[in-house]
Formats: sequence, structure tokens, C-alpha cells
Amino acid sequence: MSRRLPPLYALRAFEAAARYSSFTRAAEELSITQSAVSRHIRTLEDHFACRLFQRNGRNLQLTEAARLLLPGIREGFGALERACDTLRAEDDILRMKAPSTLTMRWLLARISRFRHLQKGNEVQLTSAWMDVDNVDFNQEPFDCAVLLSNGHFPPDWESSYLFSEWLIPVGAPTLLNDQPWDVERLAATELLHPTPDRRDWRNWLERMGLSERVSLKGGQVFDTLELGMIAAARGYGVSMGDLLMVAEDVAQGRLSLPWPTAVASGEKYYLVWPKTRPGGERLRRLSDFLQGEVAAMELPRVERLG
Repeated sequence: MSRRLPPLYALRAFEAAARYSSFTRAAEELSITQSAVSRHIRTLEDHFACRLFQRNGRNLQLTEAARLLLPGIREGFGALERACDTLRAEDDILRMKAPSTLTMRWLLARISRFRHLQKGNEVQLTSAWMDVDNVDFNQEPFDCAVLLSNGHFPPDWESSYLFSEWLIPVGAPTLLNDQPWDVERLAATELLHPTPDRRDWRNWLERMGLSERVSLKGGQVFDTLELGMIAAARGYGVSMGDLLMVAEDVAQGRLSLPWPTAVASGEKYYLVWPKTRPGGERLRRLSDFLQGEVAAMELPRVERLG
């Protein structure tokens, strides 16, 4: 005899409300009213004979019973979504997640070219700011992602190497019109930090043996490589950039390389996707295409420290 389960719509309302800590935002996601979410939660509370949420001022908090219930509910909805994916009507669409700087500097043009050359292989690209590159294929609506990583992925993922990250200082083209660059000039220059922890400049300076001679204090701090490189191109200082992602701007005179030495960060860009997800053959075609695009690029001639 099967045990009676609560209504699926009530469980979905509970999961959304728990994720947002808000009935209002859960209602917006589910396209229902806030009062409907409240009714669905009451249905569950009646079913389980316990409270699931409690108010603490303006904050909505899970009860202990709700915290016990939530992981299983999320796992169950993830299993349902994966099962439905096998019969998804929009089988010809690949949904990709990628970091914002990579998207704007390199990936968007390649995806547009892939869609033009590979008719019928639609790719929907979502650009995301990611402090730590990650994707949760069980919770997020993506078929694949491009991640900056050390290459250690879950065993149920496929991964395809695209290119390595090479850090290099970048600035406005006019920087090369002045006196030659040396340590003294670099130390007197405004450093633009594309990461709040300043790790990119720290990495480069350490590998160059300049940590004791160039201070990391001061300078403007940004959230992404993209913002740092835009500020550098406009003459606000020298930012750290990625060699491949600045190649076209350097070739077209929009950016310069005042100190032409690139340092390997130790991380690489990969295209990743779940092994069990439909569309594996199309993803391999996309992977081959992106690898071909990397191989065809002409990178600036600089010294490289691996």
C-alpha cells in the first residue's frame, strides 16, 4: 500500500519559499499570489502536523522540521527534472552558463559563429558573474557550462579543455608612447585590481620576483577582469588581464601590454556537461568547434612563465 503524499504544488511552493526565505519571491517565481503560497504552506503544515516557517521580525526562517524536509524535497524535484529532460521538447537547444568576462571578450562571438555554421544547433548563453566558477546541474537550468578550474570535476561530468589562463598587465595604448617600462615605473603606476582579494596581481608579482618592490596597497578594486580591463583601456591605470581574452584588443590597438610577460595562473577554462544529459553528441561538436577557435587564434608574442 502506497503512503499518501502531500500535493506536488504545495511541495513546490515550500521549496521556492525556503530557497528565497520569502513568500513574495516564491509567488513571483511560481506565477501565483502570495496568499496562494501561504495556503500551500498551510496545506503542508496540516499534512505533517508541524510548523515549517516562523517569523523573526521581517525575516522568514525555517523551523527544524523544515530543515529536515528540505534536502529530500530538492533532491526529489531534481530527479523529476532530470527524468523530464530525457523527453524535453526543446531537445535542439543547448543552455550554457559562462563567466561574464569570458562571454564578452571571447565566447559570445564564437557561439554566434557556431550557431551560424551549425544550423539547427541552437545555444542559449547565460552570462554570470562568478566569484568562484561553479554550476549545479541539478539545481540550475543549464546543459553545459564553461568554467575556470583546476580540472577536478565530479565523476559524472564530461569535461573538455579549452585554454589556460595566462595573466598579463594591460593598459591604454598610449602607455607605450612614453618612457620604457621598468620596475620603478610599475611601482609608481596605479594598479587596477580585477578581483577584490587582489590575487591576480599578487600571483603575477610573485612569479616575476617583484613582490617586495611593487606594493599591492591602494589602487581601484573591481569585481571582474572585464571591468579592470575597461578601466585600463580608458587610461585609469594598469590592470591584470588574460592573454587570450585581450588578444583581439591588442591587435586592434585598443589595449597595450606595457610589460610583455605572461604568467600561468594554474587554472584553465573547460567546457563541462553531465554525462547523463541529452545532447552529448551536439556538445562534443560544440567542444570541437571551440577548441578549433582557440587553435586558430594569433596571440601576442610575449614571454611566458609556466
